[in-house]
Amino acid sequence: MFFIFAQNTFFGRFRHFLDVIDPRTLFVSENRLQESINLLKRFKEGTLPPGVTNEQLWKAQKIKQAIIHPDTGEKILMPFRMSGFVPFGTPVVVGLLLPNQTLVSTIFWQWLNQSHNACVNYSNRNASQPNPTSAFVHGYLGAVTSAVSIAVGLNVLIQRAKGFSPTTRLLVQRFVPFPAVASANVCNVVLMRKSELSEGISVLDKSGNVVGTSKVAAKYALLETALTRIVMPMPILVLPPMIMANLEKGKMGKVSCLKTQQQCVLDGHNAM
Repeated sequence: MFFIFAQNTFFGRFRHFLDVIDPRTLFVSENRLQESINLLKRFKEGTLPPGVTNEQLWKAQKIKQAIIHPDTGEKILMPFRMSGFVPFGTPVVVGLLLPNQTLVSTIFWQWLNQSHNACVNYSNRNASQPNPTSAFVHGYLGAVTSAVSIAVGLNVLIQRAKGFSPTTRLLVQRFVPFPAVASANVCNVVLMRKSELSEGISVLDKSGNVVGTSKVAAKYALLETALTRIVMPMPILVLPPMIMANLEKGKMGKVSCLKTQQQCVLDGHNAM
């Protein structure tokens, strides 16, 4: 069944975006896509064939929105669709969290992550108004530079820290991807949307009509977006290292207990 999710509630918006990132739309064939586009076109023209249900129309709308850019009318490449963000982004996150990272692997995974994010942002951009390519390039270069420099810098500091044991050093290194990714996300937002601070953004009334532009609204919008880009990576870049640390701590505790038991057996045997 397909439903209209109320956008005036958090749960409704949450369900809507779960529908947007549904990875099943990645496997839609070209013929099924064209059928969906033609069905929606006939709906707008009022020439729908008899027997077409609302469920069929909503399914066609979901397929079209997942694949076709609403402003350009062009197909979005599969890895850069919103429905492809999780399946194509998960291997990158795994790479970021790999233990015993080298300098080369750190640079590679941070670059790949920011490149994927940049392509997803550009492919799903608002293209209703012209936006200079230089803004995208500046945002991309700034994100890659900040991510790589912070990740490499923190790894070097951790390696040179004298107060860390090998176990502690490995644990701290696992948290390095989060500040690198979060800072890169903020840098990307600021560089790509800095013009809004000087020009302002449109302010709408309850009916959706533009009533003017505001620099204050732009400032708050940019701040809230930046904070969101910091919070969003936390579940996938902070929770796994914490879980792994607890699992390894429990494993090390069991190994220690086993060694103690074996030592007690040996001591008893030697005493006989």
